[in-house]
Amino acid sequence: MANLEETILVVGGAGYIGSHMVKMLLGRGYGVTTLDNLSSGHRDAVLGGEFVLGDLADRALLDKLFRERKIGAVMHFASFIQVGESVQNPAKYYENNVVNTLNLLDAMVAHNVKRFIFSSSAAVYGNPIAVPIPEDHPKLPINPYGRTKWMVEQILEDYDRAYGLKSVSLRYFNAAGADPEGQLGERHEPETHLIPLILRAASGRAPDIKVFGRDYDTPDGTCIRDYVHIVDLCEAHLFAMERLMKGASSAAYNLGNGNGFSVAEVIATTERVTARKITVIDATRREGDPPRLVADASRARAELGWQPRFDRLDSIIEHAWAWECKSVTRLSEK
Repeated sequence: MANLEETILVVGGAGYIGSHMVKMLLGRGYGVTTLDNLSSGHRDAVLGGEFVLGDLADRALLDKLFRERKIGAVMHFASFIQVGESVQNPAKYYENNVVNTLNLLDAMVAHNVKRFIFSSSAAVYGNPIAVPIPEDHPKLPINPYGRTKWMVEQILEDYDRAYGLKSVSLRYFNAAGADPEGQLGERHEPETHLIPLILRAASGRAPDIKVFGRDYDTPDGTCIRDYVHIVDLCEAHLFAMERLMKGASSAAYNLGNGNGFSVAEVIATTERVTARKITVIDATRREGDPPRLVADASRARAELGWQPRFDRLDSIIEHAWAWECKSVTRLSEK
């Protein structure tokens, strides 16, 4: 039940996941303040509530935000997310994903705000030694992006012990899909996620889709990944926040369907859903791509009462395709 006196601070709420989260919170009756520097987000993706243009590096702004509002919880979606870029420019990732997050946490402690929902990643696990991957799997990230996420999770454990800041870290596998009502979707530039890249090839915005390796130890030779619908992802955040509001302890949860779909399956499903033939280019393997990444999300189901509603690959692609078609129309009108 929403507390109408409090607002939820959504950091990075103009981005892909954050904007869907803002819409869901507003729909459930919560007051929302979005903080975003619009470095990769879009102002028109924030569909309501208060919007503040600003950066997590600005401690004075954070203090003002917390001082002037009764903030009941903070949701953090403002990390940089490109694995390849993190290898090429680790300083950018450590500064934003770790240092700026510390800035936010310190402001929360200073203003006695004690509930934090963190957008973490399956990248904390590195190359899996067991699939599906449980939360107690060894944390051996293999790139700076994954290391920044694991560093923050360890910081959160220390801040809980020292300052009583309660947190839930949600380790995403592959966020996918779009708002079923068609108001929101993925707008990354550059786009690195498989499903929107395939859809761009289907719509004609891209000439083809590259498949990086067909010789993996999987049934069809292509990599298998676990895709979770953006609405289901946001619902898990909502349940995690509400659980903290009821006094629960800090925790970490995997978010995935527990079903793996291969690259070839995703392409075939997209061709079926869109009724378009997609040009596929075979390319060599990319370094560091594990054959299978599939979540064991049973803990989130048991403790949060989370049950993905859009767990069929067809549904994920149908919603993303509707958004891609809308994007093509919007771009053609410019």
